Amino acid sequence: MTTFDNAGLVQRMQECFNTRQFDQAADLFTPDFRNHPLGATGFEAGKDAWHKVVAQYPTMRVVAEDILVDGDKVAIRSSVHGTGTPPGDSPPTLIEIFRIDHGRLAETWGITEGPRPR
Repeated sequence: MTTFDNAGLVQRMQECFNTRQFDQAADLFTPDFRNHPLGATGFEAGKDAWHKVVAQYPTMRVVAEDILVDGDKVAIRSSVHGTGTPPGDSPPTLIEIFRIDHGRLAETWGITEGPRPR
């Protein structure tokens, strides 16, 4: 898979989140996808987390600000909107690194920085 395709894969995953088409994202992940922040394996754990966060923040969406690709790794810095950040404050920032395996998301690490949702 080319560098452009790896970045596009992560962008498609974000689009599935933003449009709440969670089931369509399943094919983007390997069967043994490892989500380090959740301490879980498999797409269903991440999908459950997506459902919980949008239940709490129905207008939440992520906006890619920077995408960096190095071989089979994609790092993405995204701003997180729709979480009740007070006016004048910058939205929280989500920084994730994904490992790609044969055109699918195989592993992720991530942190959130900035104001916490209210």
